[in-house]
Amino acid sequence: METSEYDVVVLGAGPVGQVAADRCRAAGLSVAVVERELVGGECSYWGCVPSKAMLRPVLALNDARRVDGARSAVTGRVEAEGVFRRRDKYTTNWDDSGQAAWVGSIGADLVRGQGRLDGPRRVSVETPDDRVVVLTARQAVIMAPGSRAALPDIPGIAEARPWTNRRATDEHMIPGRLVVVGGGPVGVEMATAWQALGSQVTLVSQTSLLPRMEPFAGQMVERGLKEAGTEVRTGVAVTELRRPDPDGPVTVSLEDGVELVADEVLMAIGRVPLTGDLGLQTVGLTPGTWVDVDDTCTVRGVDGDWLYAIGDVNHRALLTHEGKYQSRIVGNVIAARATGTAVDTAAWSPYVASADRHAVPQVIFSDPEAGMAGLTASEAERAGHRVAVVDVDMVKAVGTLLWADDYSGHARMVVDLDSETLLGVTFVGPGVADLLHSATVAIAGQVPIDRLWHAVPVFPTISEVWLRLLEAYRDR
Repeated sequence: METSEYDVVVLGAGPVGQVAADRCRAAGLSVAVVERELVGGECSYWGCVPSKAMLRPVLALNDARRVDGARSAVTGRVEAEGVFRRRDKYTTNWDDSGQAAWVGSIGADLVRGQGRLDGPRRVSVETPDDRVVVLTARQAVIMAPGSRAALPDIPGIAEARPWTNRRATDEHMIPGRLVVVGGGPVGVEMATAWQALGSQVTLVSQTSLLPRMEPFAGQMVERGLKEAGTEVRTGVAVTELRRPDPDGPVTVSLEDGVELVADEVLMAIGRVPLTGDLGLQTVGLTPGTWVDVDDTCTVRGVDGDWLYAIGDVNHRALLTHEGKYQSRIVGNVIAARATGTAVDTAAWSPYVASADRHAVPQVIFSDPEAGMAGLTASEAERAGHRVAVVDVDMVKAVGTLLWADDYSGHARMVVDLDSETLLGVTFVGPGVADLLHSATVAIAGQVPIDRLWHAVPVFPTISEVWLRLLEAYRDR
C-alpha cells in the first residue's frame, strides 16, 4: 500500500474537479486529482461538448433556411458522417491524454482509479493495476464525481438495453426509428439532433416539455420539434419495454395503451449521483444519495469543515457551468481556511455560491433555442416576491427580422416590484443563446431597471429586445 499526503485531494477530474484543482493550485496548495474514467468527465465526452458539436450543424443549416438568398443554397440535409466526424474531433476521439497532461501542467498529481473516502481526510484509491494508494489531505477533500443517467424501474428495462446520453453522443449508426423518453434538456436536444441526422424520432414525456422553464418555452420548442418531423407525446408515461430478440426492435408500451416500435430507445429522464461507491458511509453519510452542502459547498453533517461537494453531486444546479462556478467558490474557501482567513458567508461574497439560488443560466440548444436565467414567474411568486411579469414578441426588435425572415420568438422578464430589479429572464427563438449572459449579469448584479435603460443595445441586433422589454415594463 502506497501513501501520500497533499493539502487537497479532488475526487473527480471532470471540468468541475479540474477547476477546483486549478484554483487550489493557484493558492499555493498541493493537489492530487483522482479519476476512475476519462480525465475531462461526462461533459467533455458524453455530455455538453459532443451534444453541442452534433447540434451546431443542425441549427446552422436551419438558420440558413430562414434567410432569403441563403435558403436556395441549402440543397439537402445535414451530412451525418460530417457531423460525427466533427463530434469525434471535439471529444478528441475519447482520448484524454491532452486533459491528463493539463492536470500535470498546473502542478497537480493525477491518480487514476476508483477513489473512496476512508474516514476523515483520507482517500483510498484502487488503481487499474490493482494497487491501493492512500491519500491524506491536510486541508480538504473535494468530491466532484458527477452523476449518471437515471433509468426507470419498469419491466423489460434490462433486456431492452436502452441508450442513455452516453450512447446518444458517441453512436455512429443512425437508427431508423428512435424513441426518446424524457422532455427535459437531454431529451429535447437529442430528439433535435437525431431527427435531423435521419432518424424518425418519437419524443415521449410524462410532463410538458422543459417543465422547469416558463410554459411558453416548452410549447414553442414542441412546435419546432413537430415542424421538423418529430412526433411528440406529452402527459404519458412509459410502462414497459420489450426486446425479445437482442438484435431486433424494441416495443415501448405507454400507459394510455399505445405501443411504439423502434430500433432504439433513449432514456433521458434525469440523473442520479455517483455516490454509491464513494465511501460516504466512512464519514457518516449515506451512499447513493445527493450530498447536502451549505452555500460554501461545505458538506453538512461532517465535522471539521474539510469535506466539500461540488457539481452535480450536491444537486444545487446540474449544469457544468454552475459546477465550475462552485469550484471557484470552493477554491476561495479552502485557501482562506488554510491561512486562517475569515470566511464571509454573506450572500454574494467570494466564499458563497449565491448564483446557485438566484441567477442560474441555462440554454437548451433546440430549434428554437430556449434560454433562461434566474427564476420563472411562478418560482418568484412561490418565493414570496411581489412581481411584475412582462412579455414581448421578439419580432418587435428589428434585429430579429434581419437575423431570420419570418422570425418567431418570445421574451419574458420577471421584475421584483419592491427593488425594481430583475428576478428572471427567458428568451425563446433562433440565436438567443448568446443573448442570455446579459440577463445573467443584470440578475446577479441586481441592476435596477432605471440603470438598465443606460445599457444601450447595438442596432440592429437581437439584443434590442431589451428595449422592448423595458418599454413594456414602463407601459404596463
